[in-house]
Amino acid sequence: MQQKLLNIHQQILKAKKEGQKLLAILLDPDKIVWKNLNHLLDKINQSPATHIFVGGSIVQATILEDLIRQLKQKTNLPVIIFPGDPSQISPQADAILFLSLLSGRNPDYLIEYQVQAAPILKKTNLEVISTGYILIESGNETAVARVSKTKPLNRKDFDLVLATAQAGEMLGNKLIYLEAGSGAKNAVPLEMIQLIAQNIQIPIIVGGGIVNLEGIQNAYNAGADLVVIGTAFENNSHFFEL
Repeated sequence: MQQKLLNIHQQILKAKKEGQKLLAILLDPDKIVWKNLNHLLDKINQSPATHIFVGGSIVQATILEDLIRQLKQKTNLPVIIFPGDPSQISPQADAILFLSLLSGRNPDYLIEYQVQAAPILKKTNLEVISTGYILIESGNETAVARVSKTKPLNRKDFDLVLATAQAGEMLGNKLIYLEAGSGAKNAVPLEMIQLIAQNIQIPIIVGGGIVNLEGIQNAYNAGADLVVIGTAFENNSHFFEL
């Protein structure tokens, strides 16, 4: 019973403390093949996923609402909005990652969109989880970099990435999200994950470029508390089958 009383952030903290690794499947409403949705949801229910993230760089609000409604009806997993902008808010979800794009210097993604979203979120019961979002160079331009008009951090500049993560922690972020981007050629370097995990206290989310079970396990072993898979699962709903 106690687990049900914890909010999503508290559950993530509890899992980190107990060494339990978490897995989120990211669904982009604009990429969903709606006629295959029931099959996709069956595969999610059969997978080891602990959370569902919903969002994308560009998403129509009505499509977002429709997808979250279906998810809440047909799965028991927490649904967390992973927003690209303030239009991607739905009171039907359980929580929202309140992102600040720490790796870029575009003020819209550092504070402007957050200011626009705040009064909307105040009218909902969504759990708001402050998240420092750090985009890591992955070998190709990602949708996040293109839409946000920011450059990712150099994947070889570990010191800068660490300092950025530590700044996010000091600013009060509850989570740090290391993102290679949807469809990334290269995942976040394992040595980078390890360095950051050893030097910050808050949970670390890692996503982008993870294409198989080995990639998930490697990220866990390096120190990721929650791994996100999206494109790889969308393209192969047999992802978790041996």
